[in-house]
Amino acid sequence: ISSLGGSKSTIADHPDFDAGSDAEALYDAMKGFGSDKEAILDLITSRSNAERQEIRAAYKSQFGKDLIDDLKYELTGKFERLIVVLMRPPAYHDAKEIKDGAGTDEKCLIEILASRTNEQIHNLVAAYKDAYGRDLEEDVIGDTSGHFKKMLVVLLQGTREEDDVVSEDLVEQDAQDLYDAGEAQWGTDEAKFIMLLGNRSVIHLQLVFDEYQKIAEKSIEDSIKSELSGDFERLMLAVVQCIRSKPMFFAKRLYKSMKGLGTADNTLIRIMVSRSEIDMLDIRECFRLRYEKSLYNMIQDDTSGDYKRTDEDTIIDIVAHRSNAQRQEIRQTFKSLLGRDLLADLKSELSKNLQRLILGLMMTPAEFEAKMMKKAMEGAGTDEHALIEILVTRSNQEIQEMCSAYQNAYKKSLEDAITSDTSGHFKRILISLAQSIIIRLHFFVQFKELADACNADPGDLEDKFMSILCTRSFPHLRRVFQEFVRCSNKDIEQIIKKEMSGDVKNAMFAIVRSVKNQPSYFADRLYKAMKGLGTDDRALIRIMVSRSEIDLFNIRKEFKETHDASLHEFIQGDTSGDYRKTLLILCGGED
Repeated sequence: ISSLGGSKSTIADHPDFDAGSDAEALYDAMKGFGSDKEAILDLITSRSNAERQEIRAAYKSQFGKDLIDDLKYELTGKFERLIVVLMRPPAYHDAKEIKDGAGTDEKCLIEILASRTNEQIHNLVAAYKDAYGRDLEEDVIGDTSGHFKKMLVVLLQGTREEDDVVSEDLVEQDAQDLYDAGEAQWGTDEAKFIMLLGNRSVIHLQLVFDEYQKIAEKSIEDSIKSELSGDFERLMLAVVQCIRSKPMFFAKRLYKSMKGLGTADNTLIRIMVSRSEIDMLDIRECFRLRYEKSLYNMIQDDTSGDYKRTDEDTIIDIVAHRSNAQRQEIRQTFKSLLGRDLLADLKSELSKNLQRLILGLMMTPAEFEAKMMKKAMEGAGTDEHALIEILVTRSNQEIQEMCSAYQNAYKKSLEDAITSDTSGHFKRILISLAQSIIIRLHFFVQFKELADACNADPGDLEDKFMSILCTRSFPHLRRVFQEFVRCSNKDIEQIIKKEMSGDVKNAMFAIVRSVKNQPSYFADRLYKAMKGLGTDDRALIRIMVSRSEIDLFNIRKEFKETHDASLHEFIQGDTSGDYRKTLLILCGGED
């Protein structure tokens, strides 16, 4: 972000600004294959946040789409995060940072609440309520404890006195009160620290700190370090540092985010964006004075490319050309050599569907299946087709491993999750499949039971079909179906279509299709994922990842025979970019 001179900010309003023209330029930069990242970068970083909000409104008005959604789709990794953050109003960005770090990133919470003005705090609280429908104070109280919580609540009120409120008599009294509350007694009166540091004006407290130094013969920072501890100590030190000099506070935070191995990218992005229109020039000067190195050069050394351009070709080449067993070895070696989780690193570097696809390939099959089950049940509504597809087509061992992986990852049994997310006969079918019970009885017995069930009422029919179709082995069921046709002159699918409905019918039908010809069943699922407008990318990724080392060759053959076009051609025409490239590698050569 380059300096535009004049003020202490590095981004100012743009001369001859035209929101409609900028919206059109961004649309053109994202049109077609790939995107013009330079054009996007140049335009967004040379507009103020207020102008960006106008551009976002103009983009929706002209193209009927949300600009942030389109930017997320087109860009990747940390560069995407940076550009998307620049497009959000400051208060909403602060709200998202706090929400994303809830319970885990106290440093982020401390940085934001210790450094924002009264107005910024009030805007943050309102934005949090608007974005998440929750009260920020209640969430902070629920996530923190003790004196740390009390000080955060005080800061959240946004009631610090304005800088013209200074009284010399009160300066001396406050300095003495702070000394009496800490250094002068056994134990510490934390309430006094909270009240004074949370409410007095900045200029007043600067004078109090000078007076405190004379009384205590040590700095207020040294006293806080000796008297307080943990997150409460870190919060009070941050408040003191922001009162002394916000630019120096942020210069130190930036330095810590980049020194040593790796970069705390969230912190770097958050500070660069939030201060770019406030005091970035002062922060740069403080950084240079304290560390004898320019902030520009440190960013230059610590990041690269489009911040930071990931070599996606290399990632795709390695991941897509290794077996799952080899990928697990790579994961383990990565952890051993670098002390980091490869999946977490890939998640931060890749975007959207490519990220889902590569992460799916890097997981063990059981981890992947568990995640797909979770995704199918979370949020509004349930992806019943995904639940059916997974549970119907997996072997007993695969289902048992998936149940174990689900329990491990989500601390809840898969059966409980299904129970709470589905209902009726459909729920019973899924639970029966998830329990992976195989009872081996003679197929003539099953044929007679199925034939008798066809003459029963619908409830009994569903119960009987479920008891057989969900528990018998596939070879066994194939014989039962053959005997059923021979003796009744009816196909089992006809009975299901005629007598059942809804998710129960879909589940029973999927079992029969899978028993008869599983590759054909998956070919049909892939076709449905790509036909018509739009692509069901979740289904496409799920099947391509899970079957790539099992029967994808046979699925390809069935696809070609049934749809008179190759799976390769469908993927080629329905996806794009590195996502398409990876899918085509998994698919293998053209048929």
